[in-house]
Amino acid sequence: MSVPDDQPHTRTRYPAGEALPDAPAGRHPLRTLAAVLGAVLLLLMVIAVVNRTSGSGNQAGAANSSGSGTASSAGSGTAQASATAPTGTQPVSTSQDGIATGFPHTSEGAQSAAVNYSVALGSSEMYTTASRHAILQTIMDPATEAQLQSTTDSQYASLNKTLGLNNGVAKAGLALVSRPLPVGTKADGYSGEVATVEVWSDQLGGLAGTGSTQPVTEYWYTLTMHMHWIDGDWKVTSYTTVDGPAPIGANQQVSSANAISGAVSQFGGFRYAR
Repeated sequence: MSVPDDQPHTRTRYPAGEALPDAPAGRHPLRTLAAVLGAVLLLLMVIAVVNRTSGSGNQAGAANSSGSGTASSAGSGTAQASATAPTGTQPVSTSQDGIATGFPHTSEGAQSAAVNYSVALGSSEMYTTASRHAILQTIMDPATEAQLQSTTDSQYASLNKTLGLNNGVAKAGLALVSRPLPVGTKADGYSGEVATVEVWSDQLGGLAGTGSTQPVTEYWYTLTMHMHWIDGDWKVTSYTTVDGPAPIGANQQVSSANAISGAVSQFGGFRYAR
């Protein structure tokens, strides 16, 4: 990380009434000032070079991690978290049906695709048939899309019934809330054409509004995506979820249903990139 050049400078205050110390005999103030400025400039140049070298090393490490090979599994105890700092790769600029597309053909590209796809799969749009089919068509491997569409149609028909929704539309006075909040990703495997990525995420879900019998709660889970590089982008062949890891909840006052529904409608979501 580069050092900003607008950092506050140290300033010495002398007691009231005390005169500033005279310059030492034999020294010229202008020469002294020039020497100090020269030293500061040299120091800044050294810092810039060090940061530039460090950044290049991080990017090289990221490039190496995107090569062939398989990362340690979650249960091995040897896997380490990858850096989440920007690597210099530009974020994607294309989308389809509101979902980011066109991810890099790298391990990090697969992770970015997985986390963005996980947001779509956990969104409220999945409760409506037309938007659910559009999401699956955008992110799924065509070879497995039809089978998954049939499975999710059955699942969301049951969820709509449980929540009292009419094809994703809540009753008057209530608002459906379903929003994933990804925390991080982990590459379990990458071979260039296939990748396995875990997405650790929190999820807000429920019905917000007066009289709701399904209040909005949070749920922690890990989504594992098996992905395939197809036609210049990453696509999902299958995915599974498991509970947790779930942290201890904060000791906070619970907000009203109206505050929750207002926040969800006012605060937009993000696109994610590694």
